[in-house]
Amino acid sequence: MAIVFAFLWFSFFTLLSCSVSIAKIGPAFPSSLIRPEQLSQLATKNQLYEIKYFTQILDHFNFNPQSYHTFQQRYLINDSYWGGAHKNAPIFVYTGNEGDIEWFAQNTGFMFETAPDFKALLVFIEHRFYGKSMPFGGNKDIAYTNASTLGYLSSTQALADYATLITDLKRNLTATESPVIVFGGSYGGMLAAWFRLKYPHITIGALASSSPILHFLNVTSQYSFNNIISHDFRSESESCYKVIKGSWQQIEDRANQQGGLDVLRKSFRICKKVDIIYLESWLRTALAYTAMTDYPTPSNFLNPLPAYPVKQMCKAIDDPSTGNDTFAKLYGAANIYYNSSGSATCFDLDDDSDPHGLSGWAWQACTEMIMPTGGNTEESIFPASEWDYEIRASYCKNMFEIEPRPNWITTEFGGKDIYRALKRFGSNIIFFNGLRDPWSGGGVLKNISKSIVAIVANEGAHHVDLRFSSKEDPEWLKDVRKQEVNIIKTWISQYYSDSEYFPS
Repeated sequence: MAIVFAFLWFSFFTLLSCSVSIAKIGPAFPSSLIRPEQLSQLATKNQLYEIKYFTQILDHFNFNPQSYHTFQQRYLINDSYWGGAHKNAPIFVYTGNEGDIEWFAQNTGFMFETAPDFKALLVFIEHRFYGKSMPFGGNKDIAYTNASTLGYLSSTQALADYATLITDLKRNLTATESPVIVFGGSYGGMLAAWFRLKYPHITIGALASSSPILHFLNVTSQYSFNNIISHDFRSESESCYKVIKGSWQQIEDRANQQGGLDVLRKSFRICKKVDIIYLESWLRTALAYTAMTDYPTPSNFLNPLPAYPVKQMCKAIDDPSTGNDTFAKLYGAANIYYNSSGSATCFDLDDDSDPHGLSGWAWQACTEMIMPTGGNTEESIFPASEWDYEIRASYCKNMFEIEPRPNWITTEFGGKDIYRALKRFGSNIIFFNGLRDPWSGGGVLKNISKSIVAIVANEGAHHVDLRFSSKEDPEWLKDVRKQEVNIIKTWISQYYSDSEYFPS
């Protein structure tokens, strides 16, 4: 099923804080024989974009012989709306996330919908080591061999990729004076914000949506992520919240009874013999990702979901027809996330498929992206627990034979006292956060200066502002997008004024 990647990704963030077998945690790295360099001349087209490849250097920061090796980096381009280089029309660039760039492009309607108004060129750049942008001959097996190859997978290398590609593209288009705005959501939003800070000579501004740039050690509480999930469900229904909160002990108790695992397997329609760790993670994932994507209209970003899926989950849990059967209630809720079509007859918790190419995140989460999300207070819908850095470090040592650098991101990009730091030297960044998004606890939630602006939506979910619009969108969401458009217009107008360019 196409939902297993979510289980793997969220499990990596959360279950490392639990006392479980390290061997059972973390995604496997599926092999891939895709060789992007063989496709670079084909540049296929669809309705949204043209696919192209750029010859990218392996290592931007060293001068060792291997640093000069190259790989084919995929990017998507749409010039349908572009006003052209002769008018210095703007270029909108999406800073790719931890997965297949086409997946993100197809879920970032805001850029396509605003491009005609700005007469903007659209570019979506794929992150190295994801999708088809695979170093070492395009062979994922080789690229993911061990730390000696994966060592070239980092946020700083990715940002340098984007800077190099954008500069070369502008030169080739004779568009060196066209202003560039970068966009991104989630990790891509973090990269957009960091790109503006690190490469202000290349981009004039950034829209960083749902970008938890503060979700690091000693900056954001380990309880923040799950506290927000708990609040989302509790705000819909107190009884729903209580059922979920009390379910974990019931699951543990049943698992410890004679034949209990078979009862759980049947109750949750699991295809094979059930492992309690995987079952609990499967349920946690459904709850967490439903909270993240609690959009006001139907979506198909992670899985096909109805509008307001948290509300729908709580309706399933509060359904009087299930009586006092907690497992039937939880199964009904899980079905909202995993089986909206109703076609699945059972669920395979051993499925390690990775349809969106997210598996490289395990490496990043073991090196620089140490984001504590697994802590739970007594009020959490998950069992009370502490996020344990040592468990994460032990896993990473076992998996990759490396130790994390938990303080590197905040050293490189800032974190503690970031409001004061960015006020001194930063400019032209929009930080959007929806407070129903568990990641919003690590986001920038207040204005830093006149040009570093926080837009906060009480009912917003994970980068909801970047989705394709719908006639059913609530007024608050329409207002958010209007604010973003107006701010970007101000940036571009100021750029033309400062540059003494006045396009007709």
